[in-house]
Amino acid sequence: MEAIFDFVRSMFSWLKTSFNISNVVEILVLAVCIYYIILWFMKTKAWTLLKGLVIILFIMFIAQIFQMKVISAIISSAFSVGILALLILFQPEIRRALESIGQRNFMQNILNFDDRAREMHFSNKSMEEIIRACYDMGEVRTGALIVMENNVSLGEYEKTGIKLDAEISSQLLIQIFEKNTPLHDGAIIVRSDRIVAATCYLPVSANMSISKSLGTRHRAGIGISEVSDSLTIIVSEETGHVSLAYGGEIIRNVDRDTLRKYLIKVQNRPAVKSRKWSKLAKHQGKDKQNVEKSEVNSAE
Repeated sequence: MEAIFDFVRSMFSWLKTSFNISNVVEILVLAVCIYYIILWFMKTKAWTLLKGLVIILFIMFIAQIFQMKVISAIISSAFSVGILALLILFQPEIRRALESIGQRNFMQNILNFDDRAREMHFSNKSMEEIIRACYDMGEVRTGALIVMENNVSLGEYEKTGIKLDAEISSQLLIQIFEKNTPLHDGAIIVRSDRIVAATCYLPVSANMSISKSLGTRHRAGIGISEVSDSLTIIVSEETGHVSLAYGGEIIRNVDRDTLRKYLIKVQNRPAVKSRKWSKLAKHQGKDKQNVEKSEVNSAE
């Protein structure tokens, strides 16, 4: 027991130093950072790896207390290259985290190098053609994956597909995603009023909280929204429902008016620009009820 007390005293010997305001602020900042890092880890496959590291640290702790020199030497040798090993193991997660930080609004305001985003707006005609195509495909159970590029360039994913550079039309979109056609597999990327590429491969989300009922198409739509600020429209082949992915979140089974609202948000119109994604999501159910009521009234 004396060995345990000595080890604990040595671990917390730094507490003898005097505290001041900066120490308190530093502890609070570190606590918040650690909390959000743990939350982030829990949503990825890295959570399993992190639990493995915790077990190894616990074994190391026991070995130090009971003076297990061989085990301590082996673990110490392993930890000598631990930083490099962590970078290799968590490379995909670290990359996603850095990309997520870089996409925050305050970073975009500080690092606003060009006005590229203002030149990328699609027209109302293109928006209506996309909406018409999505619901026409939904009626016949044709799966589709349409990525609307926003401020973050999708050139990396555009290169994985076939270059088109075609004007947006509902007929073309339906033809691209028609089953058993050469271009139907994968996603299309839309930039401004052009379909720039088809059959593009997208990163599949590793978020463990996503519903198991969602297939690869929906996970790919969420995945691209996690690494960019794009808006992804997903048409389910099984149900024909239209879903949206934005900012790592998905809203399922949206109606035409709701889809139009999100497209206007990406289009950056002044009337919708200040609204948050979450606020629009809250009004989804209300908008859907209004649409259904209007359809009943028109039928009567």
